[in-house]
Amino acid sequence: MKRQKDDLDRLTEKLLKQDPSFKEEFDKADRAWDIAFQIRDLREKAGLTQKQLAELVGTKQSNIARVEGADYTGYTLTTLEKITSALKAKLEIKIVPQSDRVFAQS
Repeated sequence: MKRQKDDLDRLTEKLLKQDPSFKEEFDKADRAWDIAFQIRDLREKAGLTQKQLAELVGTKQSNIARVEGADYTGYTLTTLEKITSALKAKLEIKIVPQSDRVFAQS
């Protein structure tokens, strides 16, 4: 399996060298993957099924499955707040400046 990761890393580096605009899409996918795994991990640690979590949140199991999908980015702040509350967790969102951008001060 390590070999596959190495190949994926090399492919990613190659794509970014060919077209640096891919970086934004890779970063977006990475954030979605991270959110999906955090939710799934918290749900499993709580001993809940997707259906049980859906009932606590007031939605359908299919919606929880969608949020736990690594390619899903359509959630809202309200949805994430409901899910984290049901999982007895807290939602933290942080906005940070991009290191390669400098804003002129007025």
